[in-house]
Amino acid sequence: MKRLHFRARAPALAAVVAAASLTAAEGPPREAGPFHRPDLVELTALDATIGLDVRYATANNFLHRPVYTEARAFLQREAAEALLRAHRALREKGYGLLVFDAYRPWSVTKLFWDLTPPAQRDFVANPRTGSKHNRGTAVDLTLYDLATGREAEMPSPYDEFSERAHPGYAGGSAAARERRDLLRAALEREGFTVEPNEWWHFNWKDWRSYAILDVPFRSLPAPAR
Repeated sequence: MKRLHFRARAPALAAVVAAASLTAAEGPPREAGPFHRPDLVELTALDATIGLDVRYATANNFLHRPVYTEARAFLQREAAEALLRAHRALREKGYGLLVFDAYRPWSVTKLFWDLTPPAQRDFVANPRTGSKHNRGTAVDLTLYDLATGREAEMPSPYDEFSERAHPGYAGGSAAARERRDLLRAALEREGFTVEPNEWWHFNWKDWRSYAILDVPFRSLPAPAR
């Protein structure tokens, strides 16, 4: 699997980062805890065959602009290890996992909310309560074909705000629905649950044990060379 990396245009990215800093001035919501100590793990450090297509490091997303400075993906260690088991189990079916997003700093969630029209906010997390992505316990992903390296077709594209995104959507081709259900079964066997309105979004079973974080990617360990 050829790992995908993208370089955002510097002026556009700088403007977005500045906007995120302004809108996030009040900071993440305060929580009582207790929580596990954060232990964010870079997914490709566990297995380089996990595919990456980090859309929020590019303009190929619902905001049509980059919001990450780096195309990287992290999860809390126990969730990352469960994801790795699912990835390896899918090999016998001819597929691997292709990750769109995982840990997301809270300030990015705040930016999503501010820039999303109110009628579409069912598809983004409210920053007042935070997101499971902010805890490092949610992942957006799909399948890729091991033989071709290509992303597998699903009933809807990633981040499509429509009924086709629902995990129980009965339309589209039978083959696409079968792949969607294969992805779901593989993740659920390892302790994830699917988001009710997004077939690509999975939450780790112990997400409540982790606090909301706003640590930028640049402050996390650098990828191995």
